[in-house]
Amino acid sequence: MSADIARKYRDEYGMEMPTLKLARIMYTENKLTFKDVEAARRVLRYIEGKVGNKERKKVLQSKYLMQTERPRNPYNLPESYQDKRIPFKLPTACNNILLISDLHIPYHDIDAITLALNYGVENKINTIFINGDFIDNHQVSRFERDPKKRSVKQEFDATKQFLRSLRATFSDAHIYWLKGNHCIRWEKFLLQKAGEIWDDPYFHLEERLRLNEERVTILDDKVLVKAGKLSITHGHHVFKGVFAPVSPARGAFLRTKQTVIVGHLHRASHHPEITLDGEVISCWSTGCLCELRPDYSPLVSNSQHGFAHILVEKDGNFHVKNFQIINGKLY
Repeated sequence: MSADIARKYRDEYGMEMPTLKLARIMYTENKLTFKDVEAARRVLRYIEGKVGNKERKKVLQSKYLMQTERPRNPYNLPESYQDKRIPFKLPTACNNILLISDLHIPYHDIDAITLALNYGVENKINTIFINGDFIDNHQVSRFERDPKKRSVKQEFDATKQFLRSLRATFSDAHIYWLKGNHCIRWEKFLLQKAGEIWDDPYFHLEERLRLNEERVTILDDKVLVKAGKLSITHGHHVFKGVFAPVSPARGAFLRTKQTVIVGHLHRASHHPEITLDGEVISCWSTGCLCELRPDYSPLVSNSQHGFAHILVEKDGNFHVKNFQIINGKLY
């Protein structure tokens, strides 16, 4: 199985990509399969015929066999820990996407989510993309915590129950979960409070929620996702600090200067721009599917419920329907 994964990644990224670099990508996206980067690298080296003459004979007729070594470091420079950002491309089969964002389980809004999932069923979507802040992680926040709120275990249990229901409803769909700033609260808590077990995958979200049981692929929050020519990111790396524009979509354009859809600010908006060359750049922000007036803003809130429907064509072009939910109706 691990060798099949390695072959898939070689096909996707090509033979020119350095093995270690590809191993890092493989490990990041398949932490339930590989113990660490080195484990992913060993599998890649196996299919490339780099682990000894005996093993090399088994792959002599393989298209993945590395015939000659690439000149990796001709000047003998010190090892670099540069982390090059490579977008994660959704498979071409993921062309009918229901994008939901900011559920903040267990503070989700059941009615709003029901409308979104009903829409997905009616439109026979083949992909669910959870664009960040799926789980709230209130009790491990660095901000003021309310002891009356749900415990860590209760949040995990509710999230697992939601995933079971999602898989039961969309039995054949691809499900992706891109981490948001609330999702990574758990990782930051482990790193700060329990550094001794930080490198044990048993305690990470992937294993704690047993995502493999529901066939959910989780992606690091720093990964830029591509659905055809459309970029997808949660938005906390776009709207850093106190930058919270009146129109999140316009704010996303000012920061990214490319076509992108974001969540994070809980407001639905659309902002198109036309370049001097006549190219259209469109940016969207989606509404949330959680409580609209949380404890930190109980009286006044600009949050809106919403979700998006993305259709991707074979050439990478796409269509986005960005819905708002108002009084139980889609707009």
